[in-house]
Amino acid sequence: MKGNFPIEKFAKKETPFYYYDTVLLRETLRIINSEAGKHNGFCVHYAIKANANPKILGIIAQSGLGADCVSGGEIHAAVMAGFPSDKIVYAGVGKSDWEIQLGLDLGIAAFNVESIPELDVINELAEKSNTMARVAFRINPNVGAHTHANITTGLAENKFGISMRDMEHVIEHADQLKNVKFIGLHFHIGSQILEMGDFQALCNRINELQNQLERHHIKVESINVGGGLGIDYQHPNRIPIPDFKAYFETYAKFLKLRPGQTCHFELGRAVVAQMGSLITKTLYVKQGDFKQFAIVDAGMTDLIRPALYQAYHKIENITSDEPKETYDVVGPICESSDVFVKAMDLNKAHRGDLMAIRSAGAYGEIMASQYNCRQLPKGYISEDFK
Repeated sequence: MKGNFPIEKFAKKETPFYYYDTVLLRETLRIINSEAGKHNGFCVHYAIKANANPKILGIIAQSGLGADCVSGGEIHAAVMAGFPSDKIVYAGVGKSDWEIQLGLDLGIAAFNVESIPELDVINELAEKSNTMARVAFRINPNVGAHTHANITTGLAENKFGISMRDMEHVIEHADQLKNVKFIGLHFHIGSQILEMGDFQALCNRINELQNQLERHHIKVESINVGGGLGIDYQHPNRIPIPDFKAYFETYAKFLKLRPGQTCHFELGRAVVAQMGSLITKTLYVKQGDFKQFAIVDAGMTDLIRPALYQAYHKIENITSDEPKETYDVVGPICESSDVFVKAMDLNKAHRGDLMAIRSAGAYGEIMASQYNCRQLPKGYISEDFK
């Protein structure tokens, strides 16, 4: 089964480009709000790093989600898209002074702080601005996740976060500062996680840490569990929306929130990945000694995940219904790693055929580069083709 695309209208657009199915996006957002809304105190923020296309951000902001940002540029994009400042949380291991100042000026919900030196700088800038900064501490829970090594973030050797053994010391240090207010704990163990047991393990660790803090009479206003929920890259048509019901129920069952505590989620890939496809044109079909290549006009500059993570994306020849043949789908970039997939069965390819590289709504357009002096791909929403 192939995806549903307005193929005849695609011919008027220069390839490669991103196509975003906003019907699917809106249904995904509806389910997120419905499932999270079943549990008291659950608040969902969209992780802007996954996709910052302005039209997409506008739709997500209208749904009522907050924003999770990891740079000053993302904070600016969030505000421009209509996210309320008091629903913006800002994380990142290397926040610069101007980025911190922007967050202070806007009065964002929280800075997710990753070190004492960062905390001191936030306090200093907040003092100069005569304001109070709300801070949560990103604690490294040393919880592994069943995902690619490059996208796990909760282990002891990762660069992110504050170690558990330093948690109380950092909170005590914050209490001595006049212009920061400690409000919560922040965690994130990785992304593209499909096993609910990984999130259950995080819940168990958070429960241990909360008990530890309460023994020292330290109360926590909010718990931020990050994101990480994955999608089904193998079956984008059959499973277009992740199992948000199981995801939120896992936290509701295993995370022991205290009375009045809020629980914050930072979902990115799970929100936008399946609604996006990279549309690319077949330039040549090349016959090798033992395989054949479909050479397309998109490359690793447009979608870097296969080269960076060896990530799998389902590919469909959306303009051919001929019997399937086996191809390596490769791009035009002067790098041997510019390969989207090897040995994939596709409907017989011809010069000019359009290929849809599926599940590309997250970490696709936003990570594009101009290597080889290539133009950045444009992004279109489904309404643009009406």
